[in-house]
Amino acid sequence: MSATGAASGTRADRVLGWVERTGNRLPEPFVLFLGLFVLVALVSTLGAVLGVSVTVPGSDDAVPVRGLFTAEGLTWLTTNLGANFIGFPPLLTVLTILLAIGVAERSGLLSAVIRLLFHSAPRWALPYVVGVVGVTASVMSDTAFVVVPPLAAMVFRAAGRHPVAGLLGGFAAVGAGYSTSFVVTSLDALFAGITTAVAQVLPDPGTPVTPVSNYFFNLVSAAVLTVITGLVITRVLEPRLERTGVPREQVVHEDDAAPAEDGGTGGGGADGTADVSPRERRAVGAAALAGVLVAVVMLVAVLLPGSPWRGEGGGYLPESPLLDSIVFIVFVLFLVPGLVYGRVSGSLTSSADVPRFMQGAIRDLAPFIALAFVLGNFVALFTWSGVGTWLAVEGAAGLEAIGLTGFPAVLAFVLLASLLNLVIISGSSLWTLMAAVFVPLFALLGFEPAFTQGAFRVGDSATQILTPLNPYMVVLLTMLRRYEPGAGLGSVISRMLPFTLAFWPAWVAVLTLFYVTGTPMGPGAGVRLG
Repeated sequence: MSATGAASGTRADRVLGWVERTGNRLPEPFVLFLGLFVLVALVSTLGAVLGVSVTVPGSDDAVPVRGLFTAEGLTWLTTNLGANFIGFPPLLTVLTILLAIGVAERSGLLSAVIRLLFHSAPRWALPYVVGVVGVTASVMSDTAFVVVPPLAAMVFRAAGRHPVAGLLGGFAAVGAGYSTSFVVTSLDALFAGITTAVAQVLPDPGTPVTPVSNYFFNLVSAAVLTVITGLVITRVLEPRLERTGVPREQVVHEDDAAPAEDGGTGGGGADGTADVSPRERRAVGAAALAGVLVAVVMLVAVLLPGSPWRGEGGGYLPESPLLDSIVFIVFVLFLVPGLVYGRVSGSLTSSADVPRFMQGAIRDLAPFIALAFVLGNFVALFTWSGVGTWLAVEGAAGLEAIGLTGFPAVLAFVLLASLLNLVIISGSSLWTLMAAVFVPLFALLGFEPAFTQGAFRVGDSATQILTPLNPYMVVLLTMLRRYEPGAGLGSVISRMLPFTLAFWPAWVAVLTLFYVTGTPMGPGAGVRLG
């Protein structure tokens, strides 16, 4: 039975099936984004001809919309075509990390660790574990989108559950929980810096906003999202995958090293739940020791008083070389244990195996690399032309013109942020634009800037997993096609939709609870001014 053709499912199956079939009628992502590139090129050119400009609130200068089909635009394109592609941030993150993950996976390390840790774990708890890991993984920034979903798939498969449920659930937890976490992240510091800069222009700027000003709200939000992730995976996603016959096995190339999910060289059975052999246990122990030693070395290097990885003033937040080194840190923490495991277990017999493992990982991502060419240029044009900024500012001005007050205005603000998040997925960019309007606006209505910032977090992440403009959705699609070669964007969107439909109202309910009870959003940060 095909994933989209089940006619005898539940009513929800039929609705989601319709969404999937409709979405899969969209062109291939390459053609889709090529069309969007042309559309933005035409719109930007029309805006430039008409003299359209946008003034970001808080700025004195109007920024004109720049058109691609102008002398300036054509010069920009011809001189930046390659740079837009090579400099595409997800390409930088994905390719670098996958080189190390390829070694860890094809050496058998990931398989052995998964079987060792989860062979006897209760199957019912795994979706909630994925929720905890996914929500907390935002501390790794965009890296979480690359690391968590495939590992969640391996965990599910090792426990005899549907690996695609882990793959999609892991992505949903990372994406929808991106603006919250159980721990303080660099995003907290970045948001706080933006909010503080805007609030300083107010006659009554309220309580100073710090990286922990939303911590209580984040703790509750992260816990709620974790539970909802587990419930949606268990009661909606996984049963539907089973009913619609989505394959459990990956489509692999004959010249691949044994996939980690199949036990690698460690003798794991086809179902991924075989016991770990004594040699594998020794290899895992050696790999873990190597990982700890590497982590200790990096920690010492970072904590030294004169460490070059400290930021200005000797700290780490909101910006520092340490936070810019996340990709390097993740790369090393996968590569070194993978190499050690391979040598001890015998799966890595010569230095030639290392590039072979890496090549296998890159080959799996070849469709994304081709797509990154047009996707990188589309995102660059969207930013350079000013069309994205114009959309955000006009949307914010429209809500302001409605004249809503009180908590209904907050809910409208959350909804607007959710809609704008479909076209501007960078949380810091979107908050920079919206904070300039809404922090002063809601302060005049009596709300603390920290509360406005917390409300933005809800809208910022809840719809991120639905938009094709999220480049990591294409990465997810590439991973999904290893199980389901015929999957399209509609397949991803239809399976993410239940998460968004559950996340959004639950997260709004948490915000409402804080508003009604007046519970502080974080240490010293209340809901209302004064």
